[in-house]
Amino acid sequence: HCNFEFDLCGWKQDESDDFDWNLRTSSTTEMGTEPVTDHTLQEPSGHYIFIKSSFYQLPGQKARISSPVLSRRNKNCKVSGGVILFYYHMYGAHIGSLIVYQRTMAKHKKILLDLTGNQGNFWQRKALILAGDKDEDFQVVFEGIAGTGPKDGIALDDLTFSREC
Repeated sequence: HCNFEFDLCGWKQDESDDFDWNLRTSSTTEMGTEPVTDHTLQEPSGHYIFIKSSFYQLPGQKARISSPVLSRRNKNCKVSGGVILFYYHMYGAHIGSLIVYQRTMAKHKKILLDLTGNQGNFWQRKALILAGDKDEDFQVVFEGIAGTGPKDGIALDDLTFSREC
C-alpha cells in the first residue's frame, strides 16, 4: 500500500520517459485543476503524486512510474490474479490521458485501463484485475500523457495491491 505521505514507497520513475510524476500537496499548489485535498487524509497537507501539462511539456509527452516487481510464482497470485486498487483525479478542459498497464520483465505489455479527457473534479476509485497466467514476474505502470492545457493535470493516491501477489 502506498499513500505517498512520506515517499514513493518503492515505486520508481521511468528513466526513458519525458518527465516525472511529482510528490506534492494541495497546500503548496496554486488553485487550478489540482485536487483540493489528497485522498488519504482529506487534507490540503496530504500528499499524492501528480503530473501537470505545462509550457515545459509538449502535448503527448509521457511520465511513467512503475511498481516494485511482483511475483506470479506465488500460487495464490496465479489462481486469483490479484487486484490493484487506486484513486485518481483527472480534471481540466484539456487533460491528457492515464494509461495503466502490466509490464513483464520481458517488456510485454497488457493495458488494464485507458482514460482520456476530463473525468471530474473529485477523487475516483478504480480496482483493476492483474491479468496473466504465466510465471513471469511483472510490474504495474502508470503512464500519464500530457494534454494541451497549460494547467491541467492527473493525480494518483492510495495505490494498494491485494495480498495475493
